[in-house]
Amino acid sequence: MGAFVAVLAAVVALAVAGAAVFLVTRPAEPLTVTAAESEVRDLTSLVPQPVNQPAGEQVQVQAQGQDRSRPQDRGRTPEPGPTPAATGGPGITLTPPRLLVVSQTTLPERTKADISRLKNVQKIDSFDGGAVKISGTGLNLLAVDTARFRAWAPKAVAAQPAVWEALDRGELVADGGAAQRLGLVLGAHYQVDGGPLLRVAASARFGLPGVDGLVGAETGRRLGLLPGVVLLVNGPENTSAKLGSLVRRLAGGGTQVITLGRARAARPATATPATGENGGKGGTGTASTEKDSGGGASAVRRVQVGRPGSYLDLYRRAAAVCPGLSWTVLAAIGQVESSHGRNNGPSSAGAQGPMQFMPATWKTYGVDGDGDGIADIWSPYDAVPGAANYLCANGAGQGGKKLEKAVWFYNHSWDYVSKVMSIAQAYARTYP
Repeated sequence: MGAFVAVLAAVVALAVAGAAVFLVTRPAEPLTVTAAESEVRDLTSLVPQPVNQPAGEQVQVQAQGQDRSRPQDRGRTPEPGPTPAATGGPGITLTPPRLLVVSQTTLPERTKADISRLKNVQKIDSFDGGAVKISGTGLNLLAVDTARFRAWAPKAVAAQPAVWEALDRGELVADGGAAQRLGLVLGAHYQVDGGPLLRVAASARFGLPGVDGLVGAETGRRLGLLPGVVLLVNGPENTSAKLGSLVRRLAGGGTQVITLGRARAARPATATPATGENGGKGGTGTASTEKDSGGGASAVRRVQVGRPGSYLDLYRRAAAVCPGLSWTVLAAIGQVESSHGRNNGPSSAGAQGPMQFMPATWKTYGVDGDGDGIADIWSPYDAVPGAANYLCANGAGQGGKKLEKAVWFYNHSWDYVSKVMSIAQAYARTYP
């Protein structure tokens, strides 16, 4: 073909213990590997990356015909595209998605009609989706009709004609976080396992958790993506939580419903019963919270972790939240749950962020580790010390059987406990 075929700079895990692949195309065939089955990671070179990025960041576009896949070009940052316009472009009325609905099979037309008739639902639209492999690594892709999907994109992305032209040419537009995480090079061509070459023409933040990139509708059909498994729902932002509950009921079991935008941000901690972090029914520990000056609602609990430059330092600092807890246990949980921030979910059970907290548990045990005033379930600087806080509330600082039981509370499986303890021992040997 004359095109240079690049391989991924690093093979990373997109599925974790207790979590499902976000989008699937062939349920009978395993599409990813689990983080826990791989060797321990080099924590000194892994930089924590908060994923709750603002939607209006600039888009990176690679000019057509250029190829940056040469080894000496890897890691360079392409020049940003033109400054985004104030609107989504001529004739584009933006309708920000409030809910992302992901089904294992094509959503029935009747279900979509029922959702569209819900009070406060102003617009819905469905798209194709699924997982493909490139050099053995899974990517979760959304296949879109550009004329329809552009209205759902963040303002800065909708205003970039190059993004939509690339999709119409059959090229891939990677999510900005996924491009960085996977080492994708703008302008390079990648061979889909058993499928066509895909050129990475641009990267942008679409604000859709678990989606690694977009392709056009025709490219999606060539890749074998499932039709109509993804639904976007628009309505007033202050109704998102209630709408999510109603949509989940209509969509049925096995369907994920994820709240998007500011409504998904973590709120201050409140006292609620503990629950297991991958959908278990809960532990018995409690955590202290700081009251606000008025003695009313609970305020965000602050801990001194800061923003360390590596996951190794982050785990070590966060362990101090729980005297007696080894940082290696936190590191092992971080590897099993998200491969240290590479697969932040949401999981099939609804767990979120690098330490895969259930939102209800986060309300009680989440902390503000970097001092920005927010306990953000998606930020490693908050999530890792939050995990230490949760483990400590269940006796992890006492070691021995108490530690094992605390890990069991994190995910109600003794196989999970054994896996975490084994990886923790490996980290202790690697970083004595």
